[in-house]
Amino acid sequence: MSYAQITASRRPFVARTLALALAMAVLGPTGYAPFAHAADTAPEATSTTTRNDESIRPFHVHVPQEQLDDLRRRIADTRWPDKETVNDQSQGIQLARVQELVRYWGTDYDWRKAEAQLNALPQFVTNIDGVDIQFIHVRSKHKNAMPLILTHGWPGSPFEFINTIGPLTDPTAYGGRAEDAFDVIIPAIPGYGFSGKPTGLGWGPERTAKAWDTLMKRLGYKHYVSQGGDHGSVISDALARQAPKGLLAIHLNMPATIPAELVKPINAGDPAPANLGTSEREAYQSLSTFFGRNAAYGAMMVTRPQTIGYSLSDSPAGLAAWMYEKFAQWSDSDGVPERVLTRDEMLNDITLYWLTNTGASS
Repeated sequence: MSYAQITASRRPFVARTLALALAMAVLGPTGYAPFAHAADTAPEATSTTTRNDESIRPFHVHVPQEQLDDLRRRIADTRWPDKETVNDQSQGIQLARVQELVRYWGTDYDWRKAEAQLNALPQFVTNIDGVDIQFIHVRSKHKNAMPLILTHGWPGSPFEFINTIGPLTDPTAYGGRAEDAFDVIIPAIPGYGFSGKPTGLGWGPERTAKAWDTLMKRLGYKHYVSQGGDHGSVISDALARQAPKGLLAIHLNMPATIPAELVKPINAGDPAPANLGTSEREAYQSLSTFFGRNAAYGAMMVTRPQTIGYSLSDSPAGLAAWMYEKFAQWSDSDGVPERVLTRDEMLNDITLYWLTNTGASS
């Protein structure tokens, strides 16, 4: 069967299966600041990195114990702010909730389990456009599996896709069909996780999309599809606009288009125009609320990543609160992310940001 025939037969499946499988992931809206911030001591990884080397090298994570000990010391020494003066999240995530999460982080959370999750998967690193790209690459056992590149967002990481790998690469084990199988490639965006940090400006969605196409071609794939959530949607959309040879389709879980005539009134906080229909008015109000009350984090990260980076790099509690608030706001949980995510799942992501010191570069 040709790739064209495979693609045609899978069109209904691609949207259905990705939507189902990716519902298990932690995904939400944001922007990406293409700004570099120097790390402290980086976690060890068994990968020999040579600049301008196009080889694909195995990657293994092991964080030195002294870094984990330092994290716990910092948590124990946290100086907490005063309690909020309201009974909801209108001033930010509540003190008691952050304290509960951070105390668990400092006593019971085990990074080694998260590390084992990663190391149980085939991980690699390769240099693209001067930056090391770390990625997970799981090939399906099924013949003619469709190559699929999955892109995370913020405050996400490759961790958010861990639970999707099985259903996507081996659908028969989950009640699916062999012809619905994918080879899965999960890279960390430059400045995130164990990928390298850009040392200059310019690593926006367009450049990252080009790097993803290079990665897929370097892996030997002639055809592939792309999925993105949150900022990954922006990157996948950029990839589609570039239309490189071999890209068959994209799937987005954050498609967003604001009519030009509505941008100004939304940013100004004006009431919805009278000519909008009911569903359009609801969408308008949702966007107006987001940009008016909930988008300050994005403005800070896009315009002053270095300034916020000092807090995110120095305070575990500060980093946890910064990210935990978004889990609360953006998960389908009515503001209580523990209803849909375990504390360990949230802390795997938070701890990865801490250990790689990517609060600013992300």
